[in-house]
Amino acid sequence: METAFVLIKALPMKERDVYASLLQMKSVVETHSVYGEYDLVARVDFEDSRTMTKFLIEEMRAIPGILKTETLISAEV
Repeated sequence: METAFVLIKALPMKERDVYASLLQMKSVVETHSVYGEYDLVARVDFEDSRTMTKFLIEEMRAIPGILKTETLISAEV
């Protein structure tokens, strides 16, 4: 199982729209509004890294209102 946390910067006044879009995505396990440099954090889970990469590039970045993302891939310690 691959897990990543995606930090999302939304266009002004589009935070709620992006949040609602994330809630509709099957791979998004959690979504939170946050204060600071980023507006939202989403946790995504996948069976493998190839599927995760495809989702992040083709689906998540295509959400209207997303200005910038930063993906933090979870690692075992």
